[in-house]
Amino acid sequence: MAAIRKIIRAVDLHSRQLVGGHGLTGPQLVVLKEVARSGPVAPSSVARNVHLSQATVTGILQRLERRELIGRAPSPSDRRSVLITTTEAGNVLLRDSPSLLQERFRSALSKLQPWEQLQMLSTLQRVASLMDAEQLDASPHLTTGDIVTDPPAAPRVPASP
Repeated sequence: MAAIRKIIRAVDLHSRQLVGGHGLTGPQLVVLKEVARSGPVAPSSVARNVHLSQATVTGILQRLERRELIGRAPSPSDRRSVLITTTEAGNVLLRDSPSLLQERFRSALSKLQPWEQLQMLSTLQRVASLMDAEQLDASPHLTTGDIVTDPPAAPRVPASP
């Protein structure tokens, strides 16, 4: 359990560093990087490429646009569609931002021998199984955050006659 807590803590610390130092969450940085890599790009393509829902990406793009990190323009081939590009401010932020935790992990993992990679995969799959987490949707982006629950519904008070 201590090792699992360390992993969760590493993800949390990285997320806090990203937000504190650059004002971006992990998913926001992932989306911004994808726009820079693919742009000009349709929002639906961004969602598909980063494995997030269209609704999530739409919200992220709105926040990035408010910060003037991305721009929207009508598609030259279909005026009903928009294409997203990074702005100069977005490119500067990307140049100065740290790598994503999963990028560093993927790089370190790729340096292991194939049998070590397979052993780690097998062990982690077993841990997920033991935690009854096999059916959980697992975004490929390492993020943490507060768990938000809906407040309990207020009791219904009958209207007085």
